[in-house]
Amino acid sequence: MGGEPSNERLEFLGDAVLGWVVADLAYHHHGDLTEGKLTDLRKSVVNASALAEVAQEIQLGPCLLLGKGEDAAGGRTKPSILSDALEAVLGAVYVDGGADAAFQLVQRLLTDRMGVAALRLDRLDYKTVLQELTAREFDTAPVYVLSDSGPDHEKRFFATVIVNGQSVGAGEGRSKKTAEQAAAEQAWLELSSHVAE
Repeated sequence: MGGEPSNERLEFLGDAVLGWVVADLAYHHHGDLTEGKLTDLRKSVVNASALAEVAQEIQLGPCLLLGKGEDAAGGRTKPSILSDALEAVLGAVYVDGGADAAFQLVQRLLTDRMGVAALRLDRLDYKTVLQELTAREFDTAPVYVLSDSGPDHEKRFFATVIVNGQSVGAGEGRSKKTAEQAAAEQAWLELSSHVAE
């Protein structure tokens, strides 16, 4: 095996550190949540998408050492690469600075995000409730039309929801999923108000 050493062992360690710190923060800062909700809260911040967003916020992408092919293919902005790299950084901080340093870093990077996520735990999954509503009331499924704009590292996604050939909601976000959820929320609010009349 030639080339530079891999970060996989540090990723493994960083993943464990991340899980421990997030569980500790969730337990101590969200005493009102049940075990199931604590698990949901942990999942909301310990996933490739959320970790990639954090990695982008701290501008980790430009610091990565990538092969020419991966670099040319936009590897510095790929969520899977960014999330793995962030875990490797957490593992390295743990090895170099110990448990306290790793705890403080995770706390600084994720506490605010966890607070926002905790407020949304009871929020509806609007794509699901919209699909249920359109199936029940219109005997059809919503169709999502997606577009995007901007460079890869600052891409914005736009979604429109079509039901029975009509646009009933639109939304945008930093990921396709976020844009679709925003559009579904708008469509659900619009359609459910008409159904209720």
